[in-house]
Amino acid sequence: MVIWIGLGIAVLAGIYAIWLYNRLVAYRQRTREAWSDILVQMQRRYDLIPNLVETVKGYAAHEKTTLDEVVAARNAAVAQTGTPDEQATAEATLNGALAHVFALSENYPDLKASANFQDLQHELSDSENRIQSARRHYNGSVKALNTAIESFPGNIVAGLFHFTPEPFFELEAGTAAEVERPVGVSF
Repeated sequence: MVIWIGLGIAVLAGIYAIWLYNRLVAYRQRTREAWSDILVQMQRRYDLIPNLVETVKGYAAHEKTTLDEVVAARNAAVAQTGTPDEQATAEATLNGALAHVFALSENYPDLKASANFQDLQHELSDSENRIQSARRHYNGSVKALNTAIESFPGNIVAGLFHFTPEPFFELEAGTAAEVERPVGVSF
């Protein structure tokens, strides 16, 4: 009788371990899918940048340095295939370069009034919103995975099968400070 009880407990423990393993696999796959969604949205934005640069060139040809910075930042971001932290660094550089381009539009009223420029600005804004949404989804997936990996008894199964926590895709410290700074409004 004791043997049967022990065997029953062992079978239940095995079934539970299999369930935990499958849950960790599902979380890991969801995290990978979410990261892929971020990459797709960033690629959409990267594809818009050459059009933006060409539009600005037509109105502000002597701003070559700024445009070269945007192209270099875009190429560096496209080439980045590393961790979310490395991607965040490349994205912060690209965002800074794009900010300079949009600041240029203030100096060139014809550029600012250009329908093509306005359309590109709108598309880039839409892309940013999609990236933010994909980033929230990715970070939520990472949170679920990391929680399952670090919680008991999931940590035992995760350790046995070499599941490791994934990094969050966070803003760089400088970018985070810019986002948290209140917007100045004057009339």
